[in-house]
Amino acid sequence: MTAIETKSIPNRLFFRLFQTGNVLQRQVQKEMGISTVQWAVLGALSRPGYEDGISFNQLTEYLVVSRQSLDGVLKRMERDHHVERVPHPDDGRARLVRLTGQGRTYWDALQQRIYQFYEQGLKGFSFDDSVNFLHYLSKLQTDLGSIALDRTEAPAESSSAPATEP
Repeated sequence: MTAIETKSIPNRLFFRLFQTGNVLQRQVQKEMGISTVQWAVLGALSRPGYEDGISFNQLTEYLVVSRQSLDGVLKRMERDHHVERVPHPDDGRARLVRLTGQGRTYWDALQQRIYQFYEQGLKGFSFDDSVNFLHYLSKLQTDLGSIALDRTEAPAESSSAPATEP
């Protein structure tokens, strides 16, 4: 493998990751009728031990989303009566985000479709493939979180998307 081919692999990998995220968002909206962030919020709030809710800050950290993005999603979900923000029992200034009864019913009704979605999305993966892929995605997430580039040589313009695949 040439040096150019070796250098193109990371670009191809990150571009494919970018594309995969976009396909996931499109397919979730099309097939489930909700956004990927709404799906993640419902899943996060439905976990055992979170029946009383979770703080907004903890939810942003768990989902790895911006405060602005999450706030907009929560407003839509509140409008649909799937979540509510309630006073924190230990801090009158803070609020907890929790599923409503209607939100729990909605989440429970989605479960069959979610598992069909998973099954079809991973149809080309064996169990071992899925476990390995999860392992590698976790490693990638950790490594991405520890990136610290030298800012003295920052380019004049930046793009939010990886370069296109050759």
